[in-house]
Amino acid sequence: MVSQEQRRRQLAREKFLRQQQRRTAARRKARARNAVIASVLGVILIGSVALYTTGVLKDDGKKENASAEVTPSASPSKAPDPCEKPAEGKVKELTFKKEPDVTVDKSAKYTMDLQTTCGDISIAMDTAKTPRTVNSFDFLVNKGYLDHTKCHRLTTAGIYVLQCGDPQGTGMGGPGYTIPDENLKDKSLKGGVYPAGTVAMANQYNAQTKEGRNSGGSQFFLVYQDSQLPPDYTPFGTISASGMKVLEKIAKAGESTGQGDGTPNATVVINKATVKES
Repeated sequence: MVSQEQRRRQLAREKFLRQQQRRTAARRKARARNAVIASVLGVILIGSVALYTTGVLKDDGKKENASAEVTPSASPSKAPDPCEKPAEGKVKELTFKKEPDVTVDKSAKYTMDLQTTCGDISIAMDTAKTPRTVNSFDFLVNKGYLDHTKCHRLTTAGIYVLQCGDPQGTGMGGPGYTIPDENLKDKSLKGGVYPAGTVAMANQYNAQTKEGRNSGGSQFFLVYQDSQLPPDYTPFGTISASGMKVLEKIAKAGESTGQGDGTPNATVVINKATVKES
């Protein structure tokens, strides 16, 4: 015969076990959910940050924003490469200890031109709203930081972006410093959508933990089709009409996995980047 005290202890143990099982199941679900969020939003970012960003989407040396690995059931058919061979030259291995002092004229307009193997992409940057982001690119580009770098990521499902700005070409590189988020309340980001033509910073922000703010580095993404994203990534520029045609050509060639998130099938290399005051 089980005494009342023994029965009470037994019920307590069973209750404890049920609680542990529920907690374990909740942790599994959270990990699965975070993996999905990371693969979609992972604006993968800057190893120097220790950054989906990022990430962006990270720099992203953090894994939270790294895209989940996908093993396709069959090798996807690869579309023809619509781009030219990269110009001769090597990526400069540059690292800086701190963010550069702001020297750009906050009242002036600046344009960043990317001469890529797929065509020229011109970006009008919003200095008034994102002075430190524009200043950082002005500094890095004038050091040749983006020259000969690959655009390492293309997403064609869920969100529609081309990600560039990592000299390593892995999604883990950065300049050694981070810059703050800017312009997150821009009116263009209505309804949680980054409209086609937007250029924004990748970062390491994790919406689940609320950690990773102000973790932008050098990686950025170009939106070629309206994309549903929370306003967590600094929008700092707008792509020219001719640049959008270049992006559409790159997107049409697809990405490596056939699952909507991988390296571009097109050989997208920034041969030369320049920033000029217009």
